[in-house]
Amino acid sequence: MKIVTWNINGIRTFKGGIKKALDSLDADIICVQETKVTRDLLDERTAIVDGYNSYFSFSRGRSGYSGVATYCKDSATPFAAEEGLTGLLTNHEGTVGCYGDHTEFSGEELELLDNEGRAVITQHRIMCQNQIQTVAVVNVYCPRADPEKPERKQFKLQFYKLLQCRAEAILEAGSHVIVLGDVNTSHRTIDHCDPDDIDDFEENPGRKWLNVFLHNDGRETRSEEVDGESEVTSTYPIHSGKFVDTFRYFHPSRTNAFTCWSTLTGARQTNYGTRIDYIFADYPLAKQQFVAADIMPEVEGSDHCPVWGRLSCSLLPSSKCPPLCTRHLPEFAGKQQKLSRFLVKVDPKSTKAESRDPLPGSQEAEERQENVNPLGAGNSSGKKRTLAVESTVPKGKKSKMMKTSSKPQGSLLAFFKPKPTNVVQAMEAPVSQCKKMLGIDQVTSSQNSQKGQDSRQDGSSVTDGDTELTEGVCNRSPPQLSPSSTIEEVDKKTEPEAERLTSEPTVGPSVPKKGASLVFWKSVFHGPPPPPPCKVHGEPCVLRTVKKEGPNMGKQFFVCARPQGHASNPEARCNFFAWVDKGK
Repeated sequence: MKIVTWNINGIRTFKGGIKKALDSLDADIICVQETKVTRDLLDERTAIVDGYNSYFSFSRGRSGYSGVATYCKDSATPFAAEEGLTGLLTNHEGTVGCYGDHTEFSGEELELLDNEGRAVITQHRIMCQNQIQTVAVVNVYCPRADPEKPERKQFKLQFYKLLQCRAEAILEAGSHVIVLGDVNTSHRTIDHCDPDDIDDFEENPGRKWLNVFLHNDGRETRSEEVDGESEVTSTYPIHSGKFVDTFRYFHPSRTNAFTCWSTLTGARQTNYGTRIDYIFADYPLAKQQFVAADIMPEVEGSDHCPVWGRLSCSLLPSSKCPPLCTRHLPEFAGKQQKLSRFLVKVDPKSTKAESRDPLPGSQEAEERQENVNPLGAGNSSGKKRTLAVESTVPKGKKSKMMKTSSKPQGSLLAFFKPKPTNVVQAMEAPVSQCKKMLGIDQVTSSQNSQKGQDSRQDGSSVTDGDTELTEGVCNRSPPQLSPSSTIEEVDKKTEPEAERLTSEPTVGPSVPKKGASLVFWKSVFHGPPPPPPCKVHGEPCVLRTVKKEGPNMGKQFFVCARPQGHASNPEARCNFFAWVDKGK
């Protein structure tokens, strides 16, 4: 039996698909955290994966936030599954039960603790030493204590208490328990890349809770330097809790074993992270059935890496999936849903009140005109409708409506070009005069009646296509024509002349070139200042912006472009810092 936990930082980020990612982990039970998906955004490809049955917990307050999911192979189908830790989200059969004592929590607290989709519990049958036993797998995504939000610190501690209460209650009922996921607290100094203050490190409330929750038989030690020599000592309480950190059970002194890194600073390149993802198991299960546990820092795709554990016992699949399984959800089960799910009751009083308030200006006029007369037929009726619309609009808005235009909005560059004159109207007079000079009026009336339609077509092509034609046309010497020449012949002979004139530069304002507009925009918008080199590496720095609320919010500064790392690492970021000078 193999289990895996992984904070995936968004379940929809897998480029190759969720099945490919699950198969690559090669585990019977895969628990993922921070899915960032709510039920309305859950698609069938993610919920129904061939060869697996899945169980989700969604955030009910915020979209794209938190969320956990447990994928079990069909050969590891649980016989019970439940969402949350409190039991308040359970309204079906096939639950795990055993909720413990909630007297320390108020009803409102319990509801809030299960409102963010942070826990899913599945219970399985296992074969251990020819005996059928049960194990409950508690998949959790513990809250993060935001330093800027003091109330979240208390929320995190309450969640820890609730988790311990539920896990120990299931354990006392006779089932083995595995608690795994993102706990959001590094336990020991060995689990942190750079503890801020070693003396106060153990005073963190989350670490104090872990000391109580976890069992320590003396195998977890730390090294201290005494007189220049490394001495291994055990400074932590022994036999304090009922659960074991399986990674430290097999690797009690491994250093630089981290599971989370900051993507903003590129800290994964220098392995500057923390170990906050765990697989906790009750002490008898860890000692008797666990054979290995480790981390997988080589697996990318998230700011966390997977953690796995292997047990010697085998799983006994259930014949059918519990009701919480996504296969039973109406949207994926193929069941016909009630019509009431797609309808929303509307208060008739609210609709009447809304109809009294007119839409602003042209928006209301255009909507009424489109609804009443979509094709715009009937000019007289159209006038009446616009008058009716004007009467309903307040006096203050009438002037705005009169100024509105149905023309499409132009681009920004149109304001920097010279206003074009009415080319078609200006060109009609010179062309007609030139045609008179060229002897067009001498054509017989019979020829005009036969070729009138063709001449109008050719004449429109001249005026439409040769928009650059100017008064200079009349100054050119006309071609030699016979008295019997038709309009078609005249147009054919004048076409080369018109084409030659269009190729010559025109008289009037010229359109600005692209180079000139580029110079103009560069003069208006100054780019970011050139980055200075850092003093240690001599490499160009990167520009950052302060996003934390305070007096420096919005200010920009330069720092070393290298990834964050320990101060002793020469390949890591140096301590160069410089504010951006606004005057430059």
